[in-house]
Amino acid sequence: MVRSLVFVGMDHGTTGVSFTILNDETVHFKIGREDLSTGRVSALQELSNQVDLNSIKLMAITYAMGDSLTTITPIEKVKDRGIISIGGAGKVTGGGTAVYDEIKDSGIPTVVIPGLHKNTPCLDERFRAAYSHHASAEKVSISYNAFLETGFNNMIISDISSNTVSILIEDGKIRGAIDACIGAMGIIHGPLDLEMIRDIDDGIKTANECFSMAGAVKIADVETKVAQAKDEIIEKFISGDPKAEMAFDTMIMTILMEIWGLAGISNNNLDGIVLTGSIGSMEEPVDFFGSIKDHFEGIANVVRLPETSGSLGSAQIARAVFEGEKDILGINVVD
Repeated sequence: MVRSLVFVGMDHGTTGVSFTILNDETVHFKIGREDLSTGRVSALQELSNQVDLNSIKLMAITYAMGDSLTTITPIEKVKDRGIISIGGAGKVTGGGTAVYDEIKDSGIPTVVIPGLHKNTPCLDERFRAAYSHHASAEKVSISYNAFLETGFNNMIISDISSNTVSILIEDGKIRGAIDACIGAMGIIHGPLDLEMIRDIDDGIKTANECFSMAGAVKIADVETKVAQAKDEIIEKFISGDPKAEMAFDTMIMTILMEIWGLAGISNNNLDGIVLTGSIGSMEEPVDFFGSIKDHFEGIANVVRLPETSGSLGSAQIARAVFEGEKDILGINVVD
């Protein structure tokens, strides 16, 4: 058991809640949504199996879209868990609320990381004018991890997993991002097109139902639990299923469009492009990373980060805040 002072980060993801413990050694673990939603597992109990809770100097967490926050804020000062509404957030898999409340009630010093939205001051005002929401809170953590790991001041980060969100960093500040419902496909979520808008208007499906089946699952014709969708599409792909092959090819096309779009409006030359997430970092059994990297050879360095970048970035934010940092990629820290 780790007993010295440590920092902890949490990534509130679609398929589960991930934690990273920063100390002399870095420890990662993930709790599945099903275990959390049924109450079979306590996040704090799992955390206490890894670290003495009293040794945690600061924890930094993300929760859903984080769209009512504009600063990194102590949890006791956050209202309504930092969100305007859970509606429109995609597949609701459960468990995250219980984890948030468990942490809040624990007394562990904790800050909450905001999402990126129209009220986020560091974003280019044109992004703020165009889109109400840009990225959920863990994308800030991923961006900070990418910033520390690569040293890039000007980059595009594409987080590819259940959904795909890409973020533009200029001069070490977050300047823009493309949310999943308007940009590239992920495994589950994707942009709403005209057919879906008609289904919504006709009352056939809700907007959230359309959003939650607009990704690769739509093309691969996969209907299963969120946590199993990626593996099912991969299995079909390996077996040569043409629908699965088309699903991945189409995902890649939309991701390339999104990255090139951000590169095209960037004010600076790119230092690099960073791919992460369970799909973006994948090289086996499907070389998804290489398929995207090949399109940017000679344009910018393309690197990958492991899918733990969200929780690790949160822990790194916790450490930076504890050490007195007042600005994380253009986002202010409040006492």
